[in-house]
Amino acid sequence: MPKALYEKRGRIAYVTFNRPEAMNAIDLEMHELLKQIWAEFRDDDEADVAIVTGAGDEAFCAGADLKTHLPYWVEHADAMLPRRKIEDGLGGITRGLHRIYKPIIAAVNGWALAGGLENALACDIRIASKRAQFGSFEVRRGFHHGDGGIVRLVNICGTGLALEMLLTGEPIDAERARQANMVSKVVPHETLMEEAEKVAAQILRNDQWAVRSAKETIFNVIGRPLEDQLAYEAFTGYTGAANPPVRQLLGRFYDKTDEGRAGKGRP
Repeated sequence: MPKALYEKRGRIAYVTFNRPEAMNAIDLEMHELLKQIWAEFRDDDEADVAIVTGAGDEAFCAGADLKTHLPYWVEHADAMLPRRKIEDGLGGITRGLHRIYKPIIAAVNGWALAGGLENALACDIRIASKRAQFGSFEVRRGFHHGDGGIVRLVNICGTGLALEMLLTGEPIDAERARQANMVSKVVPHETLMEEAEKVAAQILRNDQWAVRSAKETIFNVIGRPLEDQLAYEAFTGYTGAANPPVRQLLGRFYDKTDEGRAGKGRP
């Protein structure tokens, strides 16, 4: 059985960390497989949104398998190692393949630790089971995040939570994660995938060019001065006027036949 799974149902791609016997930790083989999977999703014209989760009920992903990664890092530790890792990351989407503009939803079904937390934070929307736990235990082992965990934790949740989690090495539960904006919602474990698929359906009902342009715009305005942010948003936003479906979609709005009218609800 592959250590990571990729399947499609309609226009949704499902990516599964598949080492439940090891809390879905990412070993070197799984790391390379995930890179291939995410590249396939990026290039797959028949898939518009991905849902990533972990096999089993214990863990989403426990991060890098230190039995394989740490010996490799130590053996290859030289001045060029950090430079080689800049294009590599852990599991594909933390760095290297982080510029996939198709939406990615994390269905966090259990422990998201270390590099597993980094993979969850690299997704666009996170939905957590009530059983989910989030932690950064690397400081207990003598190092800290190097694959986007610090950057994304600060950007998503702020310095307060980042300092607490990264300095204490203590985990937070799903409800605390929701309060800190780490996850969008917390749901019963049994309905986790149903909720993730509901969010995927909400994304799929929209024009996919607009969805991807919006994600790209968000990525590209982070950290820029206000004037640059406003100019870039205007550039990408008004480019949408040339998007072929716009005229048809606006026509439905004018004719009052679209499903997105205020106060009318929408499936």
